[in-house]
Amino acid sequence: MRSFKDFCTKKTLIGLGLGQFLSLLITSTGFASSELAKRGINAPTSQSFINYVLLAIVYGSIVLYRRKALKAKWYFYIPLGLVDVEANYLVVKAYQYTSLTSVMLLDCWTIPCVMLLTWIFLKTKYRFRKIGGVVVCVAGLVMVIFSDVHAGDRAGGSSPLKGDALVIAGATLYAVTNVSEEFLVKNADRVELMAMLGSFGAIISAIQISIIERKELRSIRWTAEAAIPFAGFSAAMFFFYSLVPVLLQISGSTMLNLSLLTSDMWSVVIRVVAYHEKVDWLYYLAFAAVIIGLITYSVGEREEGEDRRRTNIDEEAEHDKRPYKECPPEKRVLGIAGSS
Repeated sequence: MRSFKDFCTKKTLIGLGLGQFLSLLITSTGFASSELAKRGINAPTSQSFINYVLLAIVYGSIVLYRRKALKAKWYFYIPLGLVDVEANYLVVKAYQYTSLTSVMLLDCWTIPCVMLLTWIFLKTKYRFRKIGGVVVCVAGLVMVIFSDVHAGDRAGGSSPLKGDALVIAGATLYAVTNVSEEFLVKNADRVELMAMLGSFGAIISAIQISIIERKELRSIRWTAEAAIPFAGFSAAMFFFYSLVPVLLQISGSTMLNLSLLTSDMWSVVIRVVAYHEKVDWLYYLAFAAVIIGLITYSVGEREEGEDRRRTNIDEEAEHDKRPYKECPPEKRVLGIAGSS
């Protein structure tokens, strides 16, 4: 009963629901990217560029309207924008060299990286229940991998080692970005973060496009069939980036990355409902495992919060038991100090 009450809290339910909505947004970007790839459009940096521009315009306008000084130094956002742009580029680029199965498996590298970075820099503590939730989530994703292999997805790609290296590098950069955003959201301002990330991300993307993708963009024929998924990708990414800081503030970067594990499973649901495709039964078992892992992690987070509050109360109680002469004057008057 206690675990059930811990789960049924407003913060936990919002965190789980928002995490799955973000996972659906990622799924939609995947469908949009696949449609663009079918039409021979291979411009990952250009796809992200529109998102950064939207972030800069929308949130930058709010920052200018406030007319307040930035809570964090502006130059802190330059490396964050660079890391975010390159993380997006590396993971999308990896699909050209390795298989979907390899990308899915190696992208899990973000989770231990996030846990390590938050433990070192944000002093986040992970107890047994939270670690158990992470293990269950990853186990669910491994079931998806086995399902893909069972279904015959054995394509290794043109250069598997190169593709795998790109995924690992991109996953590591994603971890750096997520942890940095969590720190800035909790210590600076969410709107400021989005405005500065959008501004510097747009500048860095524009430079990279001019160097790498200029010829590709010139060869694209912008028909309605190509423009619609391109616009859909940009819109989904904008909402994703806008809502990520909210989840980071509620549950942290580890919960974010665990929630995104279900993105591939949501794509299966869409294929089954919209296209009436048949999938391996392991997908359903994997989806259930990831959801159970997310709930376990959330309950563990709730328990840690209660322990911290009890510790603070106990410390305050011990503090108020000091001898009368050691207590502040206001406490002497109120008779708070317990002198014998």
